[in-house]
Amino acid sequence: MPLLDHFNPPLNRTHPWRSFHGAWAAAMARLLNQAILPAGYYALPLVVELPADGAKVRVYADDRDPRLKSTIEFVGPRNMDSPQCRQAFAVKCIGYLRQGSSVVVVDAVTSRWGDLRGDLNAAILSRLGADASAAAPRAGLAAMSYRAVGREEAAQQLQIWQASLALGHPLPTLPLWIAGDLSVPLDLEASYQATCTDLRIRQVG
Repeated sequence: MPLLDHFNPPLNRTHPWRSFHGAWAAAMARLLNQAILPAGYYALPLVVELPADGAKVRVYADDRDPRLKSTIEFVGPRNMDSPQCRQAFAVKCIGYLRQGSSVVVVDAVTSRWGDLRGDLNAAILSRLGADASAAAPRAGLAAMSYRAVGREEAAQQLQIWQASLALGHPLPTLPLWIAGDLSVPLDLEASYQATCTDLRIRQVG
């Protein structure tokens, strides 16, 4: 299933993006738990009600003493509303990294105009004191995986995997780091296709 536009008609009328993101998080967690995550790890989907937040998936280790290992954030339009909103999103992601959790950001927001074309990746790198010009600009649709190496998350210890997203094209697979030396494949296409099937969304044309 190629990526569809969930922020403009007709899909934003029949399947509002908040509902779709919640279903996508649930499908992603289900696929991770069924066949991807090794024993001792589990994924939980979350839908946050705050206006500037949205759906996410969290991966934990050890159900008797849960430890957050990775967070997958689905970007919503309000995360892009202004430089202040982008900075708030960046601060949240950096907080995860400094706590030892890897972060994956999925930005499929097509309703972009004016200041909404800001680059979340640049905001994250800027807050870390890293050179944003060292990474390819991602002001368009994109998915990014971040991993902080070492106990002190200095800018030079940050590893990034980036992939562009495009309407009408399949979604990529990114590494999801769940331990210092262990990653699993996060197949965005598989979870996206499962979500469209669950919600009876079909490709038009």
